[in-house]
Amino acid sequence: MESALTARDRVGVQDFVLLENYNSEAAFIENLRRRFKENLIYTYIGSVLVSVNPYKELEIYSKQQMERYRGVSFYEISPHIYSVSDNTYRAMKTSRKDQCILISGESGAGKTEASKKILLYYAVTCPTNDRMAALGDRLLQSNPVLEAFGNAKTLRNDNSSRFGKYMDVQFDFRGVPVGGHILNYLLEKSRVVHQNPGERNFHIFYQLLNGGDEMLLKTLYLEKNPHNYNYLAKGNCPRVSSINDKNDWKVVMKALSVIGFTEEEKLLSIISGVLHLGNIQFGEGEEGETYITTETQILLGVDGSALTEALTHKKLTAKGEEVMISPLNFEQAMSARDALAKAVYGRTFNWLVEKINQSLALKSSSVIGLLDIYGFEVLQHNSFEQFCINYCNEKLQQLFIELTLRSEQEEYETEGIAWETVQYFDNKIICDLIEEKHKGIISILDEECLRPGETGDLSFLEKLEDTLGGHPHFVTHKLANGKTRRVMSREEFRLLHYAGEVNYNVKGFVDKNNDLLNRNLKEVMCQSDNQILSHCFHREEVMDQKRPEMAATQFKNSLMKLMEILMSKEPSYVRCIKPNDAKQPGRFDEVLVRHQVKYLGLMENLRVRRAGFAYRRHFEAFLQRYKPLCPETWPNWHGRLADGVSTLINHLGYKPEEYKLGRSKIFIRFPKTLFTTEDALEAKKPEIGKYACSGSETLGLIVIQSGWRGMKARRRAKRRREAAELIRRFIKGFIYRHNEYGPENDYFLDHVRYSFLKNLRKNLPENVLDKRWPTPPPLVTEASEYLRMLHMRNMVMKYCRRVQPEWKKQMVQKVVASEIFKDQKDSYPESVGRLFLDTRREQINLKVVQTLGNDKVQYGASVTKYDRRGFKPRPRQLLLTNNFAVLVDRTKIKQKIDYATMRGISLSSLRDGMFVVHMPTEDNKQKTDVVLQSNHVIELVTKLAMMAALIFTVTLCVACSIRFAVARGKEGIIDFVRGSEMKVAKGKRGHLLVVSHHLGKKAK
Repeated sequence: MESALTARDRVGVQDFVLLENYNSEAAFIENLRRRFKENLIYTYIGSVLVSVNPYKELEIYSKQQMERYRGVSFYEISPHIYSVSDNTYRAMKTSRKDQCILISGESGAGKTEASKKILLYYAVTCPTNDRMAALGDRLLQSNPVLEAFGNAKTLRNDNSSRFGKYMDVQFDFRGVPVGGHILNYLLEKSRVVHQNPGERNFHIFYQLLNGGDEMLLKTLYLEKNPHNYNYLAKGNCPRVSSINDKNDWKVVMKALSVIGFTEEEKLLSIISGVLHLGNIQFGEGEEGETYITTETQILLGVDGSALTEALTHKKLTAKGEEVMISPLNFEQAMSARDALAKAVYGRTFNWLVEKINQSLALKSSSVIGLLDIYGFEVLQHNSFEQFCINYCNEKLQQLFIELTLRSEQEEYETEGIAWETVQYFDNKIICDLIEEKHKGIISILDEECLRPGETGDLSFLEKLEDTLGGHPHFVTHKLANGKTRRVMSREEFRLLHYAGEVNYNVKGFVDKNNDLLNRNLKEVMCQSDNQILSHCFHREEVMDQKRPEMAATQFKNSLMKLMEILMSKEPSYVRCIKPNDAKQPGRFDEVLVRHQVKYLGLMENLRVRRAGFAYRRHFEAFLQRYKPLCPETWPNWHGRLADGVSTLINHLGYKPEEYKLGRSKIFIRFPKTLFTTEDALEAKKPEIGKYACSGSETLGLIVIQSGWRGMKARRRAKRRREAAELIRRFIKGFIYRHNEYGPENDYFLDHVRYSFLKNLRKNLPENVLDKRWPTPPPLVTEASEYLRMLHMRNMVMKYCRRVQPEWKKQMVQKVVASEIFKDQKDSYPESVGRLFLDTRREQINLKVVQTLGNDKVQYGASVTKYDRRGFKPRPRQLLLTNNFAVLVDRTKIKQKIDYATMRGISLSSLRDGMFVVHMPTEDNKQKTDVVLQSNHVIELVTKLAMMAALIFTVTLCVACSIRFAVARGKEGIIDFVRGSEMKVAKGKRGHLLVVSHHLGKKAK
């Protein structure tokens, strides 16, 4: 670091602690500007790293740069995010104490990019193996997934994180990354239903519409135009020049597969379901009742009629018992719809984080935490979200000052230097104003939300005035003086934060703090067939009569837990600054930067750090650098290091008030003292060079050069002899290569084996379907086959371990389908590449669900049933449970088919979808055989055969006719023929004729 001080007039100082006028905000910003103009975006404040977003790619993040910072002490090299990363990693390994890196800054300052750089540094530089490399990939791939679901385009940033994230990177005792865990805070759920002009909803909605293929969008009932969806049209910003939604979709899908995610279909159903929810429109009747006026597909796995009822009515309870169902008015219905959309998306996001954590979870001995969280926010209109964000920053500032002072005090005590009291602003008074029990803003807000009767934002503001009036950091229009009233509305209150004044508009505070979902909406969501939603909405939640915690209290509690986590770790800090709002490289907006310097508390940080000594170094490093400045220490000092440093500074004329000597370090109070010393060293360098080349030293240099050249020549001759001997052995071995292994050919044969193994290592098959294998030389043919078998067995074992339960279930069904239909049915090859779905049915009527009772539907599909007499087609739903199947006509169960009584299933070998379920004719209680048709006959028959344990009784008729029982002693016949188009009709002699589509020749 000291070497850069000679260029300080051009590029500023690398550490703000060395600023002469450290109390001057202008000097601070000028130093930032100088470094920014020279593309030096990183600067220290002691151990704190200040980063300025360059808005362009810089050649400072290569693997070579990582190696440059690896294992190097903090101040030995220029400031960099890699230096903080490496110093934190080495501190974790040497002290065996958990570390954390706190990254903060406003939207667009580069927080997310900084956290990515840190993760990438650990992924590249930490020791690893194949298993850990895969885990590192999952750790890195979690970023695009979280960005897709948690980031959005705002007016300030095209990729703004709309949630706070704390990630633990877990390491074992060797320093190998072995796992991770993520905590998320305060997702901006209100963005789901509303965006300001020029802003967008979360990225995933646009990625799905632009990147999803036609078949997927058709399945989800979606169209590509975002303007067709109310939840995407409000911001009027479907396209952003800096964002490629189509490419990002591919990245997210790849990331989900790397993480081991198998529920893409269910997850995308929820995303599309949220969009469809936004398109629900309401009408109002003559008596004020509300009804739904649009027909919209809601892909949330819930009963449509139940959802309609829940969106337009609410259940009233008294003393824990349901009293009545009350209709909602138009505004209440709209609010219920939006509340459901926010709840579904918010809980799904939490589930997604939980799923990522499951893929990263491993036991560890040490962790490095990364906190990527929103910086202090002051917008034109500040609401509940900004209040929570700024409260979070108050707590982090309190933590920072406390930990920084504690660190300083510990270092002083270790070095035996008297601790001097540091004057600083203690923001505990502001934290108490917000979070104090019974008297804090959060407690008053909760009290307003819970009180009986009409609650509102203005009555909340009145309570604030009554309780907090006279507090030095709280002002409202009513309590303010005449000058302040002119700039405040009657709906605002002002807090004097550590970073400055902020006006908050109370409109929406009560509703956002309530964040409640109607009980009947929760009941509907609990019954969802979508496994993600049924996991997110628990039945216990509906049964529990206890009112859940308010949003602000939940945030406060999670923030307290975060503070406990951070207090238990050794912290490092990264403060991010954006130089301009236009995202232009090279442009430095001084007003904007001053605003951020203030709100990040950087001047306060600097004052705390500079309250004692500006510069400190170990005796050895200080003496090694500056020993040429004193005749007694140059060229070498042979005594105690402390004595050498004392001799040096006495020669330089340091005054007692300028320095202190600790047990292992020298502390210099003023930067000017260090600058003078560094300038003296720069002036001394020519003299040092002359000294090295004068008199007897010149003769010594010649002797050294001569000896070095002789040693190099002898080494060169030795290498030539060894090379010649090697070539002779190789040629001799080639001549005798077909003889038995011996002294004549051992080197050559060993080389052949080694070369084959080395080539094999680079060209091993990558998966069980990869059949390539390098051709072995005759010498190792047997070993090659053995290795091939071992490698295949190992790949199969790894593949089986990675298979998720859902995918295993899919594979089992596909294997059963292959056993039944392969080479037997023409339509089978087309089904191989299509996934079997958990269900293809429509919503089940509530009466049918009640009739089934505890027998849960495992699979369902729409079918056509043909009457046994007359063959009249009738649309039905075939529902499979664990013990029986039922045919349903809307609200009524028409036929129950017990698996225990089924005799078999018959199909033709052609491309039709007809199949017959054979039933016993002796049982009068059971109806006879059932003739059905399905568009997904391979899937349906496979699942039915598995549920009924009749895999080996499925018959495929090649004779082109199937006989079935019409009644006791009577038979019906279905004839199958090939034709130009599919057709089912009544044929000759009372048979049912099925014409199957013909493709030219039978599929193999």
